[in-house]
Amino acid sequence: MAAGDQDRERAIAEGRKVQEERQKSYRERALKMYPWICGKCSREFSGKKVRELTVHHRDHNHDNNPPDGSNWELLCIYCHDNEHQRDIDAEYAGAETPGKPTKSEVTHNPFAALAGLVQEKK
Repeated sequence: MAAGDQDRERAIAEGRKVQEERQKSYRERALKMYPWICGKCSREFSGKKVRELTVHHRDHNHDNNPPDGSNWELLCIYCHDNEHQRDIDAEYAGAETPGKPTKSEVTHNPFAALAGLVQEKK
């Protein structure tokens, strides 16, 4: 393996380790704060099944981890995947994505001539 490849592999491994440590810390805090219940489907978790419970960031910013947990929501792996898939689908369809305001561009007014029609009948 070339020196450049080794450096790249080392950097990737270090990045993954840092990410896992960060996730572990807010996950542990969230599991202490909230009941072990999925926020969407209300499925309850205990024992080994708790590993299927994930921490969802409401604003989708994984660096926003306030100490009070206000940006977190516990979701089962299925609901968590669904939550992110909805955003991907909305973006693909051009629909509004939660947390990202869009500008409404209305080009047609179906009632534009209504005032003139009402005045004629008087």
